Amino acid sequence: MRALLGLLFLGWLMIWAVMPTRIYRDKWSSKLESATISTFLGMQGTWILIITFPILFIAVVGCLYLHLMEKNRSRGGFSGGGGLIRRLRAWRRPAMVRGPLGVITGVELVFCIMFMILVIWALYTYITGGLSDVSSKLAAEYGEKLWEAKLYDVGLQLGLAGNMCALFFPVARSSSLLPLVGLTSESSIRYHVWLGHLVMLLFSAHGLCYLIVWVFDGRTNELLKWARIGVSNVAGEAALVCGLAMWAVTFPRIRRAIFELFFYAHYLYIPFLFFYLLHVSFATFCLVLPGVYLFIIDRFLRLLQSRRRVRLLSARLLQSEAMELNFAKAPGFSYKPTSVVFIKVPSISSLQWHPFTVSSSAGLEPENLSVVIKKDGRWTQKLFELLSQPSLQRLEVAVEGPYSPGSIDFLSYDSLILVSGGSGITPFISIIRELVHHSSTPSNKTPTVLLISTFKTAADLTVLHLLLPMSTTTNFSQLQLQVLAFVTREQQPPLPHDPEAMKPGIRSIYLNPNPSDGAVAPVLGPKGWLWLAAVVSSSFLAFLFLIGILTRYYIYPIDHNTYEVYSYTKMALLYLLIMFWCIAVMAGFAVLWNKNMNCKEAEKELMPVRMTDALAPVMMTSAVGGEIESEALLGALKVHYGERPNLKKLLLEFGEKSSAIGVMASGPSSLRREVAAICTADNAENLHYNSLSFTW
Repeated sequence: MRALLGLLFLGWLMIWAVMPTRIYRDKWSSKLESATISTFLGMQGTWILIITFPILFIAVVGCLYLHLMEKNRSRGGFSGGGGLIRRLRAWRRPAMVRGPLGVITGVELVFCIMFMILVIWALYTYITGGLSDVSSKLAAEYGEKLWEAKLYDVGLQLGLAGNMCALFFPVARSSSLLPLVGLTSESSIRYHVWLGHLVMLLFSAHGLCYLIVWVFDGRTNELLKWARIGVSNVAGEAALVCGLAMWAVTFPRIRRAIFELFFYAHYLYIPFLFFYLLHVSFATFCLVLPGVYLFIIDRFLRLLQSRRRVRLLSARLLQSEAMELNFAKAPGFSYKPTSVVFIKVPSISSLQWHPFTVSSSAGLEPENLSVVIKKDGRWTQKLFELLSQPSLQRLEVAVEGPYSPGSIDFLSYDSLILVSGGSGITPFISIIRELVHHSSTPSNKTPTVLLISTFKTAADLTVLHLLLPMSTTTNFSQLQLQVLAFVTREQQPPLPHDPEAMKPGIRSIYLNPNPSDGAVAPVLGPKGWLWLAAVVSSSFLAFLFLIGILTRYYIYPIDHNTYEVYSYTKMALLYLLIMFWCIAVMAGFAVLWNKNMNCKEAEKELMPVRMTDALAPVMMTSAVGGEIESEALLGALKVHYGERPNLKKLLLEFGEKSSAIGVMASGPSSLRREVAAICTADNAENLHYNSLSFTW
């Protein structure tokens, strides 16, 4: 199935490579259009057939593939990646460590080079082919100078090339396309960033070329033109302004300093897409429709999931002012370690969603789902203050997800080295808890684990206590774990009489959720991939059927496929309305069906709501010297003060003990780059680097 989908995707890419060529425009284009334009779908039938349909077919078959993989995994238990992944490890080694793009693996580098070659090829072919058709005679017919006519044509070709950069593939969280290649929406955010910069460069140059020609030619009235037939200039300008506003706040310095401005400005993608559609007509919009269509389905499913409030059972507040939130989870719902959930607290902000890594294990904690949040920024500070209120009875929370990573193969290694900096330890908590659960079965082979964590102060060490869930009967000592913690800003542990050392290490808070609050559960039920395949396929078929009827019995009698009578704007709005309606009906039906079938049974199995408002401090009095819930954890921990870890020495020394070692780094980009550089050295062939980056 993957081979079939891979060949189909390569064929789809070949279409994009051939489209700019002269032979396509002069010969193949007219033949293809004459064979595909019909009284039912009109001109957009061509692009739906060769551009939209292949990607949606890959998405549907990919859902079936992922469903079969999950079914196979559930039969055989949680297992590693197998021989194929082992053979591909060489391609997953970092190929570039230093540079503006960060750590790039061999596979990523190959795909980036291939994509840039495709874009450069399209730009070169579009521009040279278009300029060859521009002559002094043709320019004179339009009342233009030769350079104006050439610049006008270059602007057109830049816009056509910009259509190639589908921005919405990396951000469709529930799409099957990303898991097929081992990605999540969070890990592929940087691809979205790269594509965004490239799209805005091309579209800005596209608009600038037209503006220069109109100004020098004295046709500034073109800026106010909204053509009934053809391109709408006003709509294009509105789309470009929205795009520039989004682009201006995406640069790291602005995004980090004013994150809320960046967050709210990104909602401009809605008018950007809307005016882009009105600018180019629905037929041309089909060039970007595959990514947009999957994103709209994903966005609507997320909207439906976020409408329900989830049951927040308890929280743990750490001395370092980090928080662990524990939600009720639907029985039988499984997810992978390092999964990501998006959380909204309406009492803080009714619009803001923030991503956090799941810290729990579905196997170790079958009834709970936990996340760890570090107090860093205004939103998290307000959340910490809410949880610290003694009178708090219930906190209203909405959750989207969790979204599992595409491939987790850490069980296929002999040993694991987990390197974290600060809050980067969060994804490793879920991995260690999963390994604890895995090691509880004597027949399971579990890799040995070395956790290297760097913290600023001794108070931050309390996060290590979260390696254990609040309540579990699993024997932690079965896991071969070694923890090396480095405190960089303090030279020695806190003294017994130090006021900071006397603070409780962790406070546990038990809440009283409403009976109407639900458990965290997949929006499409336990067979989510099958239902997603049904939603994508049924909604798209319904969309084709309805626009076919509309075109054949309403638009075609007026226009007769000449595209010189019926308004492009009206046609685009009608098609857009039908598309939204089909997606809303099919996705809504799937969600309601699964809610009726699964929620009643799940609610019966959920543990009852704990009706108490007590604050229960855990028996921990300091970050290091207090009572610890597990002697095994205490024996595995070694703390170093006033120094940073010598990562090269630690990794290479530990690497001598095993033939295949998985190295995972999570934290600041400088840390990830340092670990990647060590793993790419000639004397570290058995160190296999994996980056866990959750930064935007």
